[in-house]
Amino acid sequence: MKIDCKPNEVARRIIQAFPREYNERDPFRVLVNTILSQRTRDENTDEASRRLFSKYKGPASIANARAEDLYELVRPAGMYRQKAERIVSVARELLKRYQGKVPSEIHKLLELPGVGRKTANIVLNVSFGIPALAVDTHVHRISNRLGWVKTKMPEDTERELTNLLEEELWGPINGSMVEFGRKLCKPRKPLCDNCPVKQCCDSYLASKNSY
Repeated sequence: MKIDCKPNEVARRIIQAFPREYNERDPFRVLVNTILSQRTRDENTDEASRRLFSKYKGPASIANARAEDLYELVRPAGMYRQKAERIVSVARELLKRYQGKVPSEIHKLLELPGVGRKTANIVLNVSFGIPALAVDTHVHRISNRLGWVKTKMPEDTERELTNLLEEELWGPINGSMVEFGRKLCKPRKPLCDNCPVKQCCDSYLASKNSY
């Protein structure tokens, strides 16, 4: 069955096929969870977050801790030393500059220790409802495979996708592409035969035409 291959329609199909909901909305917890989620699985992030926030309730209590105090709590997320140090640094900076409140302006978020555009955009969208498109390795890879963009850097992908996709899709597309990328559109061996949008994928069509 032929499908509509306009990027907005393909994005909607991906979001429908791979829905991902954020249960947490609190800005500080979303910020910390995003830091914990780097290079690990959702279940590891969830366990580390549960353990951390069972002892420390917010930025004030974490700011008064040492990074070493967090090591065992966040260990399930991997890279626990770096993540603990970053979380403590962020908490102290929030307390020092914003009375412990997470700012809702991207330039202020990007000034926090170790916070990049992906993390900032997730916080803006999930916690504050501000249209923002977070581009991680999955979004960057899949957007190039589909042929939506021809970019080398995630920052370029973000800029082009915000011009290409409708604003209402910016928030949902990140989580759905992460799920899509983990389950089907894998980095090395994508499972193209099972893909619901393969008819609209430049990479898939090129591979078929090369035979």
